[in-house]
Amino acid sequence: MSPIKEPCHFSTEVRPENFTPAMRSDALRAEGETLRYLYGSVEEVRTGGIVRRWENYLQLFSAARGQRAIGEASVGYLVSPHAPAGIAQRIPHAKIMMVLRSPADRAFSHYLHCISCGLIRCSFRNYVIAARRNKDERLGVHYPFLSMGFYAEQIRRYLEHFTRGQLGIWIYEETLQSQGEFLREVFRFLGVDDAFEPVCCERHHEPRVPRVMGVSKPLHWARMTRFCREQLPAPLRASIRNILYRPNRQVRMKAVDRAMLLDIYRADIGALEEILGRKLDIWLNDSSIVNAQKQAPP
Repeated sequence: MSPIKEPCHFSTEVRPENFTPAMRSDALRAEGETLRYLYGSVEEVRTGGIVRRWENYLQLFSAARGQRAIGEASVGYLVSPHAPAGIAQRIPHAKIMMVLRSPADRAFSHYLHCISCGLIRCSFRNYVIAARRNKDERLGVHYPFLSMGFYAEQIRRYLEHFTRGQLGIWIYEETLQSQGEFLREVFRFLGVDDAFEPVCCERHHEPRVPRVMGVSKPLHWARMTRFCREQLPAPLRASIRNILYRPNRQVRMKAVDRAMLLDIYRADIGALEEILGRKLDIWLNDSSIVNAQKQAPP
């Protein structure tokens, strides 16, 4: 796998010039840091970056030595209007994996992430309302927040460039019910050893939200500083984190807010059912969502 989990190479709209002014400086910094990283050993594992040039993208796989499958995990390729054609042009034999979460729950998770990063301080309902009123299609806090949940349109774009057999599509809530079988299906789809049994019981990076919303931005800044990461002992960091944050899974969406989101996505869910040739009642039934969440790893 690419040492940068999400290099965003094929989502060509993810470039600093396409961000809102409020977020452009962060995007410029991310691209600059990525370039400096690419001039190094390209070994340190990173979450994301902006890799603009094809030759730099190829650097991410320079350590590959005859592996049967290599890849990367830029989740933005699904919503990107440019990624499908770009991938097809460069890698026409590619296999594309999609794990689709209930669009309502995906939106709520996105909201919690923005709260944790200090990007917003409003209620979930007000955030959705603001995003619906937003007319600015530059990348930012309000766009493409809701657009990311319209999966039918996104999958149609991939079907214009790839065969159905090149697309591996799973429903997130169902993968939680049988993680072992899900991974075996993934391995078979990729043409690698499906007898391999990875350890799935440990949760490495559990998302968290601040217990007090107003301090989320300074907390996020402190969490990311070199001093906090390198100078504070791990047990002390863990204790501070538990005092100041609580796990995302302890925060639930209100039923009235879920109903609002389902009204937004219901037609697209119906279109997706036609594409996949199956029902998606698990996204329309609150009890199914709750049961799936209970089966998520601790």
